[in-house]
Amino acid sequence: MHNSLALLNWRRNLALLAWLCCFCLQAQAWQAPADAYVCPMHPDVTARAPGACPKCKMALRRKTTAPTPPAASESEVGAVPHIPDVVVSDQHGAQLRFFSDLVKGKTVAINFIFTTCTTICPPLSATFRQLQTQLGPRVGKDLQLISISVDPTTDIPGRLRSFAAKFDAQPGWSFVTGEKAQIDMLLRALGAGVGNKNDHTPMVLIGNERAAYWTRAYGLAPAQTLAQTMREAAAKPPAPATPANLAARYFPNTTLLTEDGRTVRFFDDLLAGKTVMINFMFATCTGVCSPMTANLVKVQTALGSRVGRDIQMLSLTVDPLIDTPATLKRYAESFHVQPGWHFLTGKKEDMDTVLAKLGGYVTDKNQHNNLLIIGNVATGEWVKVFALSKPEEIAKVALQIADGSQSEPANVRK
Repeated sequence: MHNSLALLNWRRNLALLAWLCCFCLQAQAWQAPADAYVCPMHPDVTARAPGACPKCKMALRRKTTAPTPPAASESEVGAVPHIPDVVVSDQHGAQLRFFSDLVKGKTVAINFIFTTCTTICPPLSATFRQLQTQLGPRVGKDLQLISISVDPTTDIPGRLRSFAAKFDAQPGWSFVTGEKAQIDMLLRALGAGVGNKNDHTPMVLIGNERAAYWTRAYGLAPAQTLAQTMREAAAKPPAPATPANLAARYFPNTTLLTEDGRTVRFFDDLLAGKTVMINFMFATCTGVCSPMTANLVKVQTALGSRVGRDIQMLSLTVDPLIDTPATLKRYAESFHVQPGWHFLTGKKEDMDTVLAKLGGYVTDKNQHNNLLIIGNVATGEWVKVFALSKPEEIAKVALQIADGSQSEPANVRK
């Protein structure tokens, strides 16, 4: 009996010893390593406990044991985005056209952040800071870094300027904000639209506008990998100069409003892939506008179901301060205009941009021209005709342009 009790005690002690060994091993695993916290700006600064970086004063972040992020070169090349040329403000308060001033003719890297973000935005921005260093003096010349706020209501230029200063952002790295509707449209076009700012993507969009080449990369990939991706994108040859590509580069993708108050992008929604007929007018006009519109109603009737299908009719106001969507709707209804013909207005600066590109900008609205521009975006065939020409002649020209069989009818200007 005594021997049995001794054996039982020995087994209990052995089990206890095994449990203690297991506990010690687990305690070692639970113990925070010496470099459990790291500065997102200066990865060489590490610490056992939370605190601030002595170099930049940013809060140290806990290291994660997440799997190694994919390299930027492993990303799939995405569809070429047609980028709206919305008005934005940079961190210095300068007003810019997003496409014209920041993207056109350059190779860009675009990421998405907001200044009150406490998770991924500081590391994303720290990576861009390292990318800026890797790329050297090319940034601000043929290469451009762009950080777009997904919280434009909060992120006014001053906040972005303070945020940018934390990462020593140099010229060629723009932090962008603007009116929420405009920024939301921009984010959607770039594939980064979100309902909740905290759900924004860690993606970096890298593209060469001239080459029509775009690829998506992981925003926390090593800076040297992103730099190599940008250099490779910049080395791509220019895209073929097709009529459609040339049109996309020439015409602004400015946001306008239809007579129904619907927001549209001028190139993407109204021109791309279509034959268009464009004239200039204003609703309070007492001169040529009414007879011109009445004549074009007859042209629309002659073209039948083609209007609204592959032919688009557009009337642009030269008086956007007065011609609201409701005013234009009443004007169109007074002429019994049918679907497929839009009357366009918008902010004065946006309308002026479009009108200037079309040759329809005037300082005195009463001096607008009475020409009708007819063009096929896909073929690059464009002509001007007098909007008061015989309706059947105008319809004939429009069909010839749309069908790619343009001849030399009367009253046509090349």
